[in-house]
Amino acid sequence: MRIAITRAVSPSIADCELTHLERSPIDLDVARAQHAAYEAVLADLGCRVERLQVEPDLPDSVFVEDIAVVLDEVAIITRPGAESRRGERSSIQRALEPHRRLEHIRAPGILDGGDVLVVQKDIYVGLSTRSDDEAVRQLKLIVADLGYTVTGVEVRGCLHLKSAVTAVSEDTLLINPDWIDATDLPGHAFIQVDPAERSAANVVRVGDTVLFAAAFPRTGERISAAGFDVQPVDASELAKAEGALTCCSLIFEAPDRN
Repeated sequence: MRIAITRAVSPSIADCELTHLERSPIDLDVARAQHAAYEAVLADLGCRVERLQVEPDLPDSVFVEDIAVVLDEVAIITRPGAESRRGERSSIQRALEPHRRLEHIRAPGILDGGDVLVVQKDIYVGLSTRSDDEAVRQLKLIVADLGYTVTGVEVRGCLHLKSAVTAVSEDTLLINPDWIDATDLPGHAFIQVDPAERSAANVVRVGDTVLFAAAFPRTGERISAAGFDVQPVDASELAKAEGALTCCSLIFEAPDRN
């Protein structure tokens, strides 16, 4: 069973944190409708969607990915780089407790889940305005006995590592080479985003299907041409809050109870 933890869009999302975008109006009704459609796609692809209650006073709380890193063996509760987001942690912790042993990133380290890309046993951590070397050090200690390699990767021009690169399979990554150097992620094949779609590198892989943002059809065509099953998802309103497809869910396999 594959689980997807999501959260409803906060009515205060207009007050979200922004780093690389100018603030523009967000239509709350449209954002909620698009998010519900996203959840429906996850359910159609076999996920058991566990939707958390809305957090009216936490504008960015729909972006649940930033609050945890979920591995097969353990879930790590992060310490978000934006102080305004640290109140999101308690509800995510409660949601994950039935599924995983929990560890935590501690002060002074900062880590957003959007900066963490897990590809098999390789964990890449974006060194950005939201995540730092101290969090990389702590993450290495947490997974020291689990067989993972943790590597810090410099990110430029975008909010998170997964703004610049995500996985379309266990050995192929989708990348914007303007925002990250492919040489920092050796041993993988790469598909480059269409040059006209700089923000297209964020996709969600669910089983054999790759969800891509409907705003980036040319990049979707590139992924399809490489032999992958693709499905567009409209996330245009949450994109105004610097959110992307991976941001809106925590997807993982349910623990084996046998």
